[in-house]
Amino acid sequence: MFVRNLAAAFASGVVFVLPGAASAVPASVPNLISHRAVYDLELKDASDRSGIEGMTGRMVYEFTGSSCKGYKTDFRFVTQINTGDTVRLTDQQTTTFEDVDSKKFTFETKSFTDDKLDKEVTGSAEDANGAMTIDLKKPDPRKIDLAAGEFPTEHMYQVIENAKLGKRIFESRVFDGSDDGDESLITSTLVGKQQAPADGDVDAGKAGDFAKTPFWPVTIAYYNDKSGTDSLPIYRMSFKLYENGITRDLTMDYGDFVLTGKLAKLDILQPESCENKPMR
Repeated sequence: MFVRNLAAAFASGVVFVLPGAASAVPASVPNLISHRAVYDLELKDASDRSGIEGMTGRMVYEFTGSSCKGYKTDFRFVTQINTGDTVRLTDQQTTTFEDVDSKKFTFETKSFTDDKLDKEVTGSAEDANGAMTIDLKKPDPRKIDLAAGEFPTEHMYQVIENAKLGKRIFESRVFDGSDDGDESLITSTLVGKQQAPADGDVDAGKAGDFAKTPFWPVTIAYYNDKSGTDSLPIYRMSFKLYENGITRDLTMDYGDFVLTGKLAKLDILQPESCENKPMR
């Protein structure tokens, strides 16, 4: 899970995926598990420029599907923001579907403030023949051509595969349909050595059967495509990643403010069978 949007505004070796070049799908496809994770959000830090005095919230992330039939993500991100003068309620609701084999991706996001719809972004994307094509439906219908890249689940494949290989740093171009749904971003990913949860790790205890399972500490920085990694990232996220794709202990740095996300509940969902795979 790689959260990037927020309605208020997942040295042992190095591998670089050149921006604009499509990276290969890992030789071994990770066994991503269907699950629903609930995270409690709190404000960790905020600059004076942000105008934020307090922020709390909840994030619900549901990931289902399979490598053969595609993956669906339902995501909801609700925050209550105290500016000192007012309190605003923001609500971001996103649904995506990704077919990793065919490199096709659909996305729909609705953003609300105080129950009023602020923005709706919907569309589809396909990465083929060395380029990515976006068919944007809302907010304004248009076709957009971008350099080849990856969609979120394929990027997760890459993070897990590189973690297994001990390749700690790599760059990718990723399109996730966020913001206005018309551009991809350059990402720089740092993967630490796999480690076991420390004694007394409360967040690990919320992971149920995976409470004692080893994880990788991961940090992903997102950069504007035009300025690249020579500039400051527009967003940075750190988390603990399990081999099955579950994440916990989130830190989301939006520049002017930082949120933490602690795992409150984890439900493992029924896996989807690859039998009777539909014809493409």
